[in-house]
Amino acid sequence: MAYVDLSQDAAALRRIFVALGLASADEDVQATALTGGVSSGIYRVDLASGRYCLKQALPQLKVAKEWKVPVERVFHEIAWLQAVDRIAPGHVPRVLGQDEASKSFVMPFLGTEYRNWKADMLAGNVDVATAQAVGDVLGRIHAATADDAALAARFATDANFHAIRLEPYLVETARVHPALAAGLLATVERTAATRRVLVHGDVSPKNILLGPQGPVLLDAECAWFGDPAFDIAFCLNHFLLKTAHLPQHGAVLMDAYRAFHQAYFAHVGWEPPAALETRVATLLPGLTLARVDGKSPAEYLGAPQRDAVRAAAITLLQDAPTTLETIAARWAREFAA
Repeated sequence: MAYVDLSQDAAALRRIFVALGLASADEDVQATALTGGVSSGIYRVDLASGRYCLKQALPQLKVAKEWKVPVERVFHEIAWLQAVDRIAPGHVPRVLGQDEASKSFVMPFLGTEYRNWKADMLAGNVDVATAQAVGDVLGRIHAATADDAALAARFATDANFHAIRLEPYLVETARVHPALAAGLLATVERTAATRRVLVHGDVSPKNILLGPQGPVLLDAECAWFGDPAFDIAFCLNHFLLKTAHLPQHGAVLMDAYRAFHQAYFAHVGWEPPAALETRVATLLPGLTLARVDGKSPAEYLGAPQRDAVRAAAITLLQDAPTTLETIAARWAREFAA
């Protein structure tokens, strides 16, 4: 079936909301595009029954380099949201319904009482308690799903995870840096072969809203039963990148890094914490370098900042630290004002 762009097809949009019982047959259904994200069309739909958010997976991501991924990933995102809603209710949006034909689903629209964590951080509003809360929620999710055979079968999405995460971040960076390729590709192989918990795959401040009940995790289309180290490193990476961008807030950003780390690891019981930390510490510098030279560069870093982040990440990759505190201390010396 041909891909249908719901933003250009009012009839298809109306069909979805009528079928879900959210709109009357003769109601005007219009989609207002929302900003943010590169992998999906995200729209606000205002109806008599309420205000909704519709998300539709895109076949080509909105980045400069070619980055095509299967649109069926949307159904894994739906399943992740439903699974996590049972573990940490209030920390993910509820799924109100889905449409298989258009590869889309509907959630409640989370309004002005919710703030975007990335926007807060870039504005210099760094709250250590928020980082602690995010680490706690992620740790709870991983602990509740550890070594669950049913979830492992449901989220055996290795090909999708490689296409959406490992290839555009680490494999692409290995192409750009041949001298580092062996180590980066070994990390890819280790990550791909480690299957312990239900992974979100994009635990980024841009995908986290801060609301009355704490953090709300969005955009789980990379969902995979795999290595918890990826989620941890992916989130910690943003404290490093923001420190390079906002060195005047570096001290509190590194405090937030440590608070996330401590809150998360309080839940680790499925494997020795030191073993998990070593995997995180060896993965983290690769992801940092990937946000400069991979397919999804951090848009807020200027050219001098990119050069500095590149140099620092390469040094860490070469030195291969095994603890997160080692990385934090080195990064603070390099970037925190």
